[in-house]
Amino acid sequence: MSEQKLAAEVRTEFGKGFARRARMANLIPAVIYGHGAEPIHITLPAKATTLAVRTANALLSLDINGEEHLALVKDIQRNPIKQIIEHLDLLTVRKGEKVTVDVPVHVTGDVAPGNVHNLEMTTVSLEAEATHLPTAVEVSIEGRGAGEHIHASGLVLPKGTLLLADADALVVNISEAVEIVEEEETTEEAAPAAEAAESSEAAAE
Repeated sequence: MSEQKLAAEVRTEFGKGFARRARMANLIPAVIYGHGAEPIHITLPAKATTLAVRTANALLSLDINGEEHLALVKDIQRNPIKQIIEHLDLLTVRKGEKVTVDVPVHVTGDVAPGNVHNLEMTTVSLEAEATHLPTAVEVSIEGRGAGEHIHASGLVLPKGTLLLADADALVVNISEAVEIVEEEETTEEAAPAAEAAESSEAAAE
C-alpha cells in the first residue's frame, strides 16, 4: 500500500462549535498520537482525505509545517446519517516499524454445486511493516464442498506478515444449501373457490 500525501494544519480549537465550522470549511479534525509523544491536533482537507482513507489501514504522509509525519488511520468517526467523516484518530509510525492491523478477508472462487459458504471472520489480525501494509487477505473456496472449513492457520498470508489471530479460529465454513419451499398464498388457494361460488350464484339467478 502506497502512502497518501496530505497537507495538514495544526489546530488549537476544539469542541462541537469548532468541528461544525471546520466541516463548513471542508476540513476534517484529526489527532495524531503514539511513540509517547504529545498528541498533535490537526485539520485535513475533507475531499482528499475521504479519498485517501477509502481502503482499510490507510497510510498517510502528512505535511505539518514543512515536516513529514507518517501516520496510520486507526479510527474513523462518521456521521451516522450523512456518513461524512467527522473525525480521524491517527497513529504515528516509522518506516520499518512493525504494527498490528486488522485486515479484511476477501473470498474468491465458487463452492461446489449445491453448497454455500459463510464468512465467519470478516477481518484477521496481522503484524506487518507500517509502510507495507496488505489491503486484504484472499481466501479461495473454489470447488470446496460441505463440511470443509478454513481456519486462520490455513490462510495464505501476504509476504512479510505474521498471523496474530487464533490459529484455530474459523474463517470460512462450507455447508449444503438448504432449499426453502414457500407455501402457496392463501389468496391463491381461495381464488378457485370464490370463482366457483360466483358461478353457482349466476346459475341460481
